[in-house]
Amino acid sequence: MIFDYLNPLIPAGLPQVRMPVVAATPHLLQGYGRLVDDPQACAVEIVRWPAQGWRPVDEDTGDEAGTTQGVFVSEWQGDVLYGSNEAVGGHYVLAYAQPPEAADTTHRRPPQRMMLWHANYHPDGGQLFFPLDRQPFMVPLALPGDDVRPEHFVCFWFDGSQGLYIHPNIWHEGVFTLQGRQRFHDRQGAVHARVSIDFAREFNCLLAANIPAGVPG
Repeated sequence: MIFDYLNPLIPAGLPQVRMPVVAATPHLLQGYGRLVDDPQACAVEIVRWPAQGWRPVDEDTGDEAGTTQGVFVSEWQGDVLYGSNEAVGGHYVLAYAQPPEAADTTHRRPPQRMMLWHANYHPDGGQLFFPLDRQPFMVPLALPGDDVRPEHFVCFWFDGSQGLYIHPNIWHEGVFTLQGRQRFHDRQGAVHARVSIDFAREFNCLLAANIPAGVPG
């Protein structure tokens, strides 16, 4: 499926499915990924290309594309959160602070919530996000499986002192600054395979979380 990430044409009047918001800790991130103190010391997992039949892929092939890296920018423009991923040349609408049909990009009021229409995972490798501006951010995550549902997502809050490494096959949707504009160092598998979910059309909903004023708890 091909998505228009900058003009997703989301139906009006969709209900919201609320995500719990939790402060990221090593324990709570188990299975999803881990906290990162030094981005240069963080290895990105690369997944071997899958075999097409009963003959296996040669052990010294299928995982040689390596990684790509760049700056990921997460920026609120009024009620719309935009993402730009230099590593893969991507530009996206990540979330909304108001229902999409009422979203206004002309004001500077800080958002009180975020509503997602889309998420994805990368079967070819993991992904690192490290905050260059050291400000708090949030990342919605869900464990692997193509039968994932909106209620399986958890929104993790980070204080900005550490980054996040996400394992391959973990559902996510970029990184979400809490206000204004924020930059992240991004490193991920160079193949950049992407498997998507469209909450608006598959589940007739938006995935929502309140933006906390401080550490959630």
